[in-house]
Amino acid sequence: MKKLVSLAALMAVMAGCATDQNPNIYGTESMAEETLAVDTTELNDSYLMAAAPKYYIGNAYKVDDVQYIPSEDLTYNQTGIAGIIPAELNGQKTTNGEVFESSQMVATSKTLPLPTIAKVTNLDNGESVVVRVNNRGPFVNTRIMDLSPAAAQKIGMNSQAKVQVQVLTEQSVAVKNATIGVNTPAESAEVVTTETTVTVEPAPAPAATTGDYTIQLAAFYAEDSANAMAQRMKTYGDAVVVNEGGMYKVRIINLDATKARNVINALRTNEGMAPGLLKNGRWVNADSI
Repeated sequence: MKKLVSLAALMAVMAGCATDQNPNIYGTESMAEETLAVDTTELNDSYLMAAAPKYYIGNAYKVDDVQYIPSEDLTYNQTGIAGIIPAELNGQKTTNGEVFESSQMVATSKTLPLPTIAKVTNLDNGESVVVRVNNRGPFVNTRIMDLSPAAAQKIGMNSQAKVQVQVLTEQSVAVKNATIGVNTPAESAEVVTTETTVTVEPAPAPAATTGDYTIQLAAFYAEDSANAMAQRMKTYGDAVVVNEGGMYKVRIINLDATKARNVINALRTNEGMAPGLLKNGRWVNADSI
């Protein structure tokens, strides 16, 4: 029988800072497998393509004397065993600075860039799910990936299963660009409108002065680019630039639930964006309000 690792030990590992020698991971040989039931009726698909706090690949590293070499491999297509991320880790930070949400379609990988978008197929039943890879692990040589409880349930996994993992090239490039601020949807839309006549819905009125919600539009390495976008986005509300994690993040702040919903809808329609949403500083589903 496998030994159970205490929740305190699991959380301690997840709370550690990610380094090349010891990335912020959770997977070990001694973790127990569970059957988990999750309600997946209202999952946020837009989260898959949202900008991340950072784009992380990392250098080669070792865990338990096994070396792993992360790389940006858009042709990645492998078959192996997948497991399930323990639901108790809900709310913990991942290697690239996101927050693990057990109800999201997310997964772990030992070597893929974070975030990467991949299609996972359960080879026992043919069911597939698209996931956002945003954490390192599992560090069990018999498994190539672990899925969130929601993603596992979607493809009929109750514990371990044989799967095919295939990187989705177009989506992975898009989420990378959204994270690092290269060729963002907003910038692409701006070029198109100089040559094409389009019908644009009116933007919502500026946001209220107070509110629990913040919308993140994009993240840039260049402060000038972030400031330019923030200036253009002021028609949607109180657009500001936040220097966080070595990047300049464009956000619309001080929104109540109704304003946040209206702004998200307008950004998707008018700007072609897939904005992220925070409530009181914590990432939440953009479609949960």
